[in-house]
Parts: sequence; structure tokens; C-alpha cells
Amino acid sequence: MGLMRVSDPDPKQRLDALEAKIAAARAARDSDRKHQEEHYSQAQVAWRMVTEMVAGLGIGFGIGYGLDMLLGTTPWLMVLFTVLGIVAGVRVMMRTADELQTTAEAAEGKSPADEAGNGTKAETATDRTSAAEAATDEKRDRHGD
Repeated sequence: MGLMRVSDPDPKQRLDALEAKIAAARAARDSDRKHQEEHYSQAQVAWRMVTEMVAGLGIGFGIGYGLDMLLGTTPWLMVLFTVLGIVAGVRVMMRTADELQTTAEAAEGKSPADEAGNGTKAETATDRTSAAEAATDEKRDRHGD
């Protein structure tokens, strides 16, 4: 078993062939993993938005119900704060969608200037990232964060 025969290929060639097979298997596994991670991140985004909406609704309902019980105005404050909670949930959900869109555009290499037609092809990746971060900051400032 430990003896090499004359007809056996060179151990270096066998090792190179094995390394090539391992590299091919890793590449196939990594491509499958990227697809699964992308799918998972899409589900994560969807759950985040649902959670934000339900949280706004629940908090608004809770505040309204509590105030109604304290002040004896049943059901008016509960209805009012439930509607305000829904509005707040939608607003947070829209802000999250804007943030995700800005992040996706930055990952694709687009900047807000590119969309307006003012960008140049000579921009570097750092310039694009800075532009995307500036756009995100501007949106946050407009929403009052």
C-alpha cells in the first residue's frame, strides 16, 4: 500500500487534481449559499416591515385604550390613537423602504446624481458610497430624525 508503482501518477499531479476538485466543490457550494442568503434577506426585510406596521398599530391601540380607561372617553381615544399608530407604522415602513432602496442603489454602483443624469463615469466607488450616505442622511433630516 505504501509503495508507489511506476505506473502511478506523480503525487504532485494527484495533489493538484484534488485541489482543483475541492475548489470546484467550494465554488458550487458558495453560489448556492449566496442564493439562500439573498432569499433569507428578502424574507427578513418583509418581516421587518410587517413588524414595524404591527408595532405602530399595537402601540397606538395601547395608548388609546389606556387613555380611554383613565379619562372615560371610550372608544374615541382608542380609535384616534389606533389610526395614528397605523399612520406611524406606514411612515416607518416607507422610511425603511427608502433606506433599503438607497442601500441597493449604492451596492449597484448608482448614485442619486446618476439618476438625475448629472453623474460622470469617472466617479469612484468611494464617491458613490458617500453620495448614497448623503442621500440617506438627507432623507432622515426631511423626516425629522
